[in-house]
Amino acid sequence: MTNYLIRRVGQMVLTLFLIVTLTFFLVQAQPGDYATFYSLNPDIPAEAREQIKASFGLDKPLWQQYLVHMKNTFTGNFGISFGHYPRPVLEVLAERLPRTVVLFLSATAVSFYVGFFLGKAIAWRRGGVLEYAATISGATLFTAFTPAFALMMIWIFAFKLGWLPVGKFLDPLIWRGAEVSANHVFSYMLATAAVFIVFAFLTLLAARKLGRLGAGRTPFLVIAAGAAVVPMAWAFTGVGYLALDILRHMILPIATLTLISFAGTMLLTRNSMLETMREDYVMAARAKGLPEKVVRDRHAARNALLPVITSLVYSLIFAIDGSVIIEAVFSWPGTGMTLLEAVRSEDLPLVMGSIVFIGLFSLLAHVIVDVLYVYLDPRIRYQ
Repeated sequence: MTNYLIRRVGQMVLTLFLIVTLTFFLVQAQPGDYATFYSLNPDIPAEAREQIKASFGLDKPLWQQYLVHMKNTFTGNFGISFGHYPRPVLEVLAERLPRTVVLFLSATAVSFYVGFFLGKAIAWRRGGVLEYAATISGATLFTAFTPAFALMMIWIFAFKLGWLPVGKFLDPLIWRGAEVSANHVFSYMLATAAVFIVFAFLTLLAARKLGRLGAGRTPFLVIAAGAAVVPMAWAFTGVGYLALDILRHMILPIATLTLISFAGTMLLTRNSMLETMREDYVMAARAKGLPEKVVRDRHAARNALLPVITSLVYSLIFAIDGSVIIEAVFSWPGTGMTLLEAVRSEDLPLVMGSIVFIGLFSLLAHVIVDVLYVYLDPRIRYQ
């Protein structure tokens, strides 16, 4: 496994090298000179323009620009953003990337859970009302035009009912007198979520080691108690209302993404379960007299997870570039919205930096799928 991972890392570096090279020459192939974007930008002082052009080799021949660009890219120097001058591209992406990742990871996790649960249920008991209702509603939502459906969600739950905010990342009226920035509060929220995930994982791992996971609900009660402690702890920080405002702005885009994407996981789980249920080990488990729930969850559903996990991880590849539509409709200031604004304003350093991050994210997703396959299916080994 170690040798395999070393080879895959080498392949990732080579592929990333090709992505950066192709991106550089595509940008250079467009009309105009890359350096003129610096020299014509009125927001950049004259002395700063010359310094930036020299540091990125923009006053040198093309082949030297390429070498300087590759050096800067692999050292994390993507340049200065035109639209966010004088902030570096890496700083802008570091600020916007967590917002997109949290939004789409939350939506993906919820849609995966809903889709897997429904797919498992309709495959185990075919021909019922649940199968027809889930299949028809899921297929209808899955084929819906995303911008129109998102606007309809805003119109119903924000304008008509007034339950949720219209969009954006926060409410300026609530944050007007705040002594902390939104980035600080959001960072604390991420840290809280990370601690809770580690706590839940360690609780389930300890319960499994002790042999109590299947015997009772104790570990899940412990996790629920931990979840109840989180809002109580935030209430004593003095900025809990600010975190609540960010959470309220996340509900509508997460609900929209969940409704339009759960059907893919549901139908894939259903088809995979139907194939798994015909296997000999499932028939043997039933012949042993095991409860239906045990046969379904531990024998059929667990082995049906492989294609579902593959689809789940690959869907995360589009969490950055595929977020443009949702973030534009809901005015969510993530990488998708940043990439769209950068393309409109011809902020070339920010566009190139975003493309590199998208490529790196895609390569990491492929490696994660390969590693998960080994742990989900003991029959798979990489020699």
